[in-house]
Amino acid sequence: MKITIIGRKVTLRDNFKELATRKLMRFDRIFDEDAEANVTVTVERNRQTVEITIRQPGMICRAEETAAEMNDALDKVISALGRQIRKNKTRLEKRFHSGGAIDQYVQEYAEDSEPVDEDTGEYEVVKTKRFYVKPASVDEAILQMNMLEHQFFMFRNTESNEINVVYRRKDGKYGLLEPDSE
Repeated sequence: MKITIIGRKVTLRDNFKELATRKLMRFDRIFDEDAEANVTVTVERNRQTVEITIRQPGMICRAEETAAEMNDALDKVISALGRQIRKNKTRLEKRFHSGGAIDQYVQEYAEDSEPVDEDTGEYEVVKTKRFYVKPASVDEAILQMNMLEHQFFMFRNTESNEINVVYRRKDGKYGLLEPDSE
């Protein structure tokens, strides 16, 4: 796994980079060699946020945590990634060839963390909603989302003529999802 560590509004010490690399290596046997892990550390006032995104062709795993101390945020985000992997174990086994690596990871690290409900591997769709996708600009879509008091809003972008989704992030800012052909 290729690991990239970036600091925003902070200069990261080498011992933090080594610690982050060492903690991410526990996921090494689950993901392929071509997987890329991006660690982004952001410092704002007395909050330190660590975001980890692991990309592998066909799959993205992401977690973000905030704490007063950088190392505490790193521990929380690594635990969150571990919970995601354990919770989705059966789905991941279907997707990856190395189902044994996931079993080994779960056995090795499950004892030192909180319990996670085992999933059956099946998703249940309880409601399907169909609606007209209105052409709009990104600003118009955000305004419509806010007026509906929703967390996301799907629309046809007037600039690209593609279906896009705007959403409200945990930090109160907005995100835009666009389709990518790659």
